[in-house]
Amino acid sequence: MSRLLLRRGIETLLVLLVMSFLIYALIGLMPGDPIDLMLSADPRFTTADAARLKALYGLDRPLLERYLRWLQRALAGDFGYSRLYGQPVFAVIWPRLLNTLLLMGASLLLALLIGIPAGILAALRPRGLLDTLVNLLAFAGFSVPSFWLSLMLIVLFAVTLGWLPAGGVASVGDGGFLDRLTYLVLPVAALTLLTAGTFLRFVRASMLEALEEDHIRTARAKGCGTARVVLLHALPNAMIPVVTVVALHFGSLLSGALVVETVFSYLGMGKLIYDAILGNDYNLALAALLLGTALTLLANLAADIVYLELDPRIHESL
Repeated sequence: MSRLLLRRGIETLLVLLVMSFLIYALIGLMPGDPIDLMLSADPRFTTADAARLKALYGLDRPLLERYLRWLQRALAGDFGYSRLYGQPVFAVIWPRLLNTLLLMGASLLLALLIGIPAGILAALRPRGLLDTLVNLLAFAGFSVPSFWLSLMLIVLFAVTLGWLPAGGVASVGDGGFLDRLTYLVLPVAALTLLTAGTFLRFVRASMLEALEEDHIRTARAKGCGTARVVLLHALPNAMIPVVTVVALHFGSLLSGALVVETVFSYLGMGKLIYDAILGNDYNLALAALLLGTALTLLANLAADIVYLELDPRIHESL
């Protein structure tokens, strides 16, 4: 285990180093920079002023030299200031990250609580009525566009019934736990419905394959009940590919829930990255994208550790 953690830690650092350069280069090659925006926004701002400021901030230097200077500051913990918000980068990212982790954690947990039992029940009676119904609902769940589902939830529960707020994070002047909870219901429901179908189908397919293994037939021949066969013998093997899917969804939910966050005006990481890129906020976009990359890599590392717990035989392949 310690060798695995050490090797994956080194791999994570190398990937982050390569990704930091690629992200920095892509953002640096975008047309326009903050100085150019200042030049176009203020008629009193001359080209001589722009050239002087670019020289002051090193924007006239080659890309590689600028990246190495940024990397040196980043290793010292200085990621600069956000141009859009006028604050240190991590002072802007931290509350958005907490909002996204809350939204993502709740939706991921609910999707697993729905997808795993439903997938198991569907696999126990393949091609039956329950299996057909579950597959139909799963197919509808991950086929529906996220923006359409979000809008329908708003129309039904916020506009028509008036039970829940249409968007936001908390009420002005309140912000208590129950208040935050009411604002979380609709975006969590949207992400859960969009994600649960994928988990369900993977659990069903993996469980069907696991139930055909020789050791399952042996366990049944020895008189093991259905619950024991499913939970103790088939489910650990069936969960291995599901863990991979969950780890991949962790990264996509962290930065990919942009549509849902935009529709519900939810202040999360996806919306922050989108606004930072459009606003040419280089420091904020770079730090947010690197943070998303790091969390995705950590989710993959956690998945590898879960693999070892589910099946120690795969230790050599890791």
